[in-house]
Amino acid sequence: MTRIAAFFDLDKTIIARSSTLAFSKHFQAGGLITRAAMIRSAYTQFVYVVGGADHDQMEKMRKALSEMVTGWDVATVKEIVADTLHNVVDPLVYEEAVQLIDQHHAQGHDVIIVSASGTELVEPIGAMLGADHVVATQMEIEDGRYTGEIALYAYREEKARAVQELAERFGYDLEQSYAYSDSITDTPMLEEVGHAFAVNPDKDLRKVAKERGWDILVFNKPVALRSRVLTPSTPTLAALAVGGAVAIAGGVIWAGTKRRRLGA
Repeated sequence: MTRIAAFFDLDKTIIARSSTLAFSKHFQAGGLITRAAMIRSAYTQFVYVVGGADHDQMEKMRKALSEMVTGWDVATVKEIVADTLHNVVDPLVYEEAVQLIDQHHAQGHDVIIVSASGTELVEPIGAMLGADHVVATQMEIEDGRYTGEIALYAYREEKARAVQELAERFGYDLEQSYAYSDSITDTPMLEEVGHAFAVNPDKDLRKVAKERGWDILVFNKPVALRSRVLTPSTPTLAALAVGGAVAIAGGVIWAGTKRRRLGA
């Protein structure tokens, strides 16, 4: 029996907004980041929504993430997230993405989220959305603290490799499978399947999609995640924190890069 999968990117494909603005002020209040970093994160959110990120920016975001979370106490992170998540959940996901996930499940397809965000963010969101599997960036933890080392950076070719490995493991027919993303950096993943879709694409992916005949989808109806799924338990809420850290780390380095380009 043929098995078919639908592979989804997370940010700007399923999630309507980055977790940067959602969590940055709470991490700043908890002493994990500075006020300056919080402000740069807000600026980065604007840049991200308008233009997306290229390869060099994503690599700098990876380095910034490593430096940012080094030494963070996991218990402190859990406490901050558990105390603040109810204020930042709504709205979090696109209604169109939720409906699309439901449609794939109704057809018997496995739904897989493949994201460069931290696994601590992607796994609980994937569980709430009913995803069958997730692939995400993995941070190392030692003695209750983040070491700053990144065990797996689920980005660009690594996403495509993950799709191939999952297909081999679970027997997915990639020619009949689907993939959805907003970013040009996910082109390798989109190329792995027979049905590729550009969702709210950046200008480079839009150009590629038109050249290759990929459908372009526009998602613009955010819905409160808690209105569609059960609220997760406290341990799961706490796991969301490092995902927010991923976005914040990206914000710190990205904003600085963008300002230099603008001559600030």
